[in-house]
Amino acid sequence: MIPPWQYEQLVRDALREDAPFGDPFGEALSGNGKGVFLARREGIFCGGPVAKEVFRRVDPSVAVLFVPEGRRVAAGDCLGDASGPVSALLRAERTALNFLQRLSGVATATSLFADKIMPYGTRLLDTRKTTPLLRNLEKYAVRVGGGTNHRFSLSDGILIKDNGIRAAGGVAEAIAVARRAAHHLVKIEVEAETLAEVEEAVAAGADAVLLDNMKPATVREAVARFGGEVFLEASGGIHLGNVEEYASTGVAAIAVGAITHSAPAFDISFEMTS
Repeated sequence: MIPPWQYEQLVRDALREDAPFGDPFGEALSGNGKGVFLARREGIFCGGPVAKEVFRRVDPSVAVLFVPEGRRVAAGDCLGDASGPVSALLRAERTALNFLQRLSGVATATSLFADKIMPYGTRLLDTRKTTPLLRNLEKYAVRVGGGTNHRFSLSDGILIKDNGIRAAGGVAEAIAVARRAAHHLVKIEVEAETLAEVEEAVAAGADAVLLDNMKPATVREAVARFGGEVFLEASGGIHLGNVEEYASTGVAAIAVGAITHSAPAFDISFEMTS
């Protein structure tokens, strides 16, 4: 479950964005009502706690109930319901749906990859290619969908990519800079595009190597040569059509930016029933 502090401010800001001066139509209505959330496709449900906070923030008297996080649902399934003042239901529905559709979309995209590589014991990792200010929520959705989080920020660990290598003057130089800058508990990962670069990174003392845009056969060779010395992850050019082939190489992890930056919204509707 995701702790409330990771989304409470986001919910406040989202509601302010959606109705900065209130909802003149909704506020003109009186009485109570009820609505249901319906899935329009198959996938993984995610975001219930955040959507609940949306309704609570609008009106604490609204009662909201959702199916458990991570449940696999089908088109037409009821995902939850909300009941209370009609004005509050109308005020909260779009913001709640925006969160639900985004997070369920990420969880569903993640599950498609995770299901394919599960038999191989390979970890599915996310990246920092996330929506600004939504990283905590999107990485939570990755976990719900069966993935594993890579570092959350630049502060969490050092991943030296091509521009960093160029800026430092080479792989060995970049690792040396990183060792001087980081405390002893921080691991250092280096991006490599060729087996020669992998060998150089390992020789220079990298803790992990990101195999960038390598063909599965090259990844397999990297695993055979260096898998016992450092943590290896593959990334770049990996999609649903080839992710299983990459997993079969024995690589420890596969990082896929698309599970966050390109995940389509999961189609969910909120329909008033009374």
